[in-house]
Amino acid sequence: MKEQTKIPNAVIRRMPRYRRYLKELHEKGVSKISSGEFSRLIGQTASQIRQDFNTFGGFGQQGYGYNVEALHHEISMILGLDKEYKMVVVGAGNLGQAIINYTYYYKSGFVVSGIFERNPKLIGIKINDIAISDYENLEEYVRTQQIDIGIICTSVDSAQNVADRLAVAGIKGIWNFAPVDLVVPESVALENMHLSDSLHALAYHINKTK
Repeated sequence: MKEQTKIPNAVIRRMPRYRRYLKELHEKGVSKISSGEFSRLIGQTASQIRQDFNTFGGFGQQGYGYNVEALHHEISMILGLDKEYKMVVVGAGNLGQAIINYTYYYKSGFVVSGIFERNPKLIGIKINDIAISDYENLEEYVRTQQIDIGIICTSVDSAQNVADRLAVAGIKGIWNFAPVDLVVPESVALENMHLSDSLHALAYHINKTK
């Protein structure tokens, strides 16, 4: 595998989709697939697929194509899905609870081990056997439990403060659902999930067809 430090973000974002389709193919008993066949399946050009895979060293054989199971494994390794990640959720409102339940039932190697809230009425309530803790104890928990990922499901006004506290506590990555672009140190990976942006883009596509 090639060094990943300069891999374009657009390429990295396509890898989970490739992996998802490969998983489905493997479950259907498909053992190998060509870039052309894969292209028709996922709607990406064959040249783009080959270029993306070559970015990481290339995984196919001329005249044979790709071994579905092996390629799924390689992409899982590239994405770091060969290990388990411990997470905390900050904000136990409707969105926070939905994320907690999603990760619990999806069983993908991303495990919520702590939930934190400011609202005293929610502290102590259990979600999937995890008691909601006081937000004031966030940093100590992240530090002592060696938490990898912090999930922010708070209001816009609170999100940056939460991100700052998570960063100080040594968090490795933040998955932000608050509708604001956060500022974090370079040592912290950040994914801003702006749900409203996605909905607005959908509205554009709907109206474009009229």
